[in-house]
Amino acid sequence: MNIKTTEFVISNSNHKMCPAQTIPEYAFIGRSNVGKSSLINAICNNKKLAKTSGKPGKTKLINHFLINKSWHLVDLPGYGFAKASKVKRAEFHDMIISYLLNRENLMCLFVLVDSRHTPQLIDQEFMQWLAENQIPFVIVFTKTDKITKNRATKNIEKYKLEMLKKWVDIPKIFITSAKKKTGIMEVLKYIGTLNNQF
Repeated sequence: MNIKTTEFVISNSNHKMCPAQTIPEYAFIGRSNVGKSSLINAICNNKKLAKTSGKPGKTKLINHFLINKSWHLVDLPGYGFAKASKVKRAEFHDMIISYLLNRENLMCLFVLVDSRHTPQLIDQEFMQWLAENQIPFVIVFTKTDKITKNRATKNIEKYKLEMLKKWVDIPKIFITSAKKKTGIMEVLKYIGTLNNQF
C-alpha cells in the first residue's frame, strides 16, 4: 500500500468525540519514549505528522489522522510515563481503556515495544488485558537501528520465550526501525489486508 494523503482530523480526550466509526481504524500505543511518533511518521512518510520529542509523554490526547481518505490512524498516549502525576496517569489510563473498549471499527492495535530492552512487566500486563478483552493487537518492536542485529534478535527471542510462559500463541510480530524504514512496508501491507476485511 502506498500512502498518498495524510490529514489530521481531531484530538480529544473522550472516545465519544472520536470520528464516526464508518471506516477501519488502526491505533498505535506503547510505553513512553518507545518511538511511537517517529514510527507513525515513517509509516505515513510525513516527518511532521505526529509530534516527536526527546522528552517522553509528548502525546497526551487521542489523535486521529485520515490516511488515503479511507482509514484512520490513531496516535494514543503512551503508558507508564513515570514523570506524570498519579492523577494524570489515571486520566491517561481511563482515556485509553475507554477508547479501546468502545471503538468497534478498531481493526488492530499496534503495541510498540523497544527492542533494546528485556521483557517489561507493564507491557506483559497490558497485552494480557487486551487478550482478556478480545481486542485484536500485534507487537511492533522498535528502534532496531540502535542495537546490533544479533542483540535485537536475542532480545526478541527472550520476549517470545517470556510470553510463551502464559500464552499458547504469540501475536503477530513486526520488527521495525523508523530511521531505516525497516518493517514499514510489512506494516502497511498488513493494514491493507485488514482494510479488505472491514
